[in-house]
Amino acid sequence: MNGDDPREDPRRRRVPPTSGRPGSPAVPPPGRPMPPQGRPMPPDPRYGSRPPGGDRRPNPEDGPTVRHNPSPRRGASHVEPTQVLHRGNSGDQPLAYSQMPYEREKPRQPPPPPPRREQVGHAPTQRPVPHHDALPPRRTPPPIIGGRQPQPPRRRRKRHPFRWFTVIVVLLLAGIVAAVVHLDNSLTRITALPSYSDRVSNTPGTNWLLVGSDGRGDLSTEQEQELATGGDTGPERTDTIMMVHIPSSGPSTMVSLPRDSYVNIPGHGKDKLNASFAIGGASLLVQTVEEATGVRIDHYAQIGFGGFAGVVDALGGLEMCLDEPIVDPLAGLDLPAGCQELSGPQALGFVRTRATPNADVDRMNHQRMFMAALLKKATSMGTLANPFALWPMATGIAGSLKVDDGDHIWNLAALGWAMRGETVTTSVPIGGFDDTDVGNVLLWDKAKASGFFEALATDQQIPEELLTR
Repeated sequence: MNGDDPREDPRRRRVPPTSGRPGSPAVPPPGRPMPPQGRPMPPDPRYGSRPPGGDRRPNPEDGPTVRHNPSPRRGASHVEPTQVLHRGNSGDQPLAYSQMPYEREKPRQPPPPPPRREQVGHAPTQRPVPHHDALPPRRTPPPIIGGRQPQPPRRRRKRHPFRWFTVIVVLLLAGIVAAVVHLDNSLTRITALPSYSDRVSNTPGTNWLLVGSDGRGDLSTEQEQELATGGDTGPERTDTIMMVHIPSSGPSTMVSLPRDSYVNIPGHGKDKLNASFAIGGASLLVQTVEEATGVRIDHYAQIGFGGFAGVVDALGGLEMCLDEPIVDPLAGLDLPAGCQELSGPQALGFVRTRATPNADVDRMNHQRMFMAALLKKATSMGTLANPFALWPMATGIAGSLKVDDGDHIWNLAALGWAMRGETVTTSVPIGGFDDTDVGNVLLWDKAKASGFFEALATDQQIPEELLTR
């Protein structure tokens, strides 16, 4: 076999193989006691951690025990012979198994006990955990092209045309409401509709009493000269008295009531119609008209000289067509025949003049002509759609009118709207003239006037034979 035969020398013995894993202590053969475990020798500085002599004991600080092999390194194909250990080893001779230091295996420490769970008598309090959506992945910016980083696309703002339309409509409505409130507060209110016993009961339809007074209290001296009013002439009187009936259906009717009509004035006997206004103001005038016609008055409006001319100027004048020329120095008129544009002062003189062949009859005709032209232009689309014409006209009318306590600006708007179309213009059936103790007066045709006002009181159209054109 390889190496020396152990039978040639009884002192030589084979090294028993180590049991277990590398580094474990050598196990003595059967029948041999364990080597004594003596105290390790102190290290000699000359030999490092190895003591002199053959007895070499490892130092725990030197790391694992390495067996010395003095033979030179050979190739991988070389097979080492069986190594023989000598009992009397010295120097670099290998050690017997009995001389090898005995390393005691470290006692295994038992694993730590598992942590003891504390017994909870009740379920732990659950706290709500807010849910957070996962963040979207970050977008990698595009590469820079040409040395300039491209700008991210702007987010287009969503347009809301309907929202802007709604805002505009709301602002427009708010402006209209504010304008209506302002105009309504500009009206001068008086107590015009009386409350007396045996007053005419309500009649169907809507009835207005429109009065044009010769009041000059709001005019300056220059305005009186411009309007040719003739200065102060005593108590305020009425130059124009008209009744407007707005039926439930059909065209409206505008009736002229001559100021010189000979009627009964409650509490004052018979006199001219305009005398009731001079005696008792608007309330006595309304009561006189109601008792004379049998028609209940629902609304009242009164305008003076200055307001009359101001409304015409606000509309930019009125076009009137004359059959004959009119020359009246007292009214400041010098108008040729034909169609022409009348200014405010000219229109005022046109409705006041009596310098015509039929005097008061022509005067009533002129007033109806003027009123029809005024309402037509005031309610035309050209005026209503033009705020620069509508607002001055509206403010001029509201600032110069006197109305009853219960009347408002929307009642006046309803009046103008009702008369914008076809309107029947007429006068009270006239029976003639007569001289009385109060002067020359105009008499009504009692037979025709009875049927005339009966049709208005019952909301019927006036028969054609009772109309005065």
